[in-house]
Amino acid sequence: MLANVLVVLVALLHLYFLVLEMFLWTGRQGRRLHGFKPEMAQATAPLAANQGLYNGFLAAGLLWGLYLGSAGFQIVIFFLICVLVAGIYGAWSVSKRIFYVQALPAALALALVLLSSR
Repeated sequence: MLANVLVVLVALLHLYFLVLEMFLWTGRQGRRLHGFKPEMAQATAPLAANQGLYNGFLAAGLLWGLYLGSAGFQIVIFFLICVLVAGIYGAWSVSKRIFYVQALPAALALALVLLSSR
């Protein structure tokens, strides 16, 4: 049960990323995330929207796997690994903060999902 709750939280986090990157990027909340001036936010908005779409796919995959129950176990594992890898890469290439916001929750959820399967 706790594993599923963490998976849902990771999915909700990625749905938030989708909204932030696709719809709020040029607004105050989106600009504040990276300290962008309006011009920079506007220039990077298409890139952010693309990232947001991918985050939505990650959330959809996690929720799909949970919806399938035990038949979706491997789907949940796959998408948690995708989130984890993306978070590690983001921490390495953009900001260490991404590790704590994205990779760590995915790693904890992955560990609990794997432990719950025993």
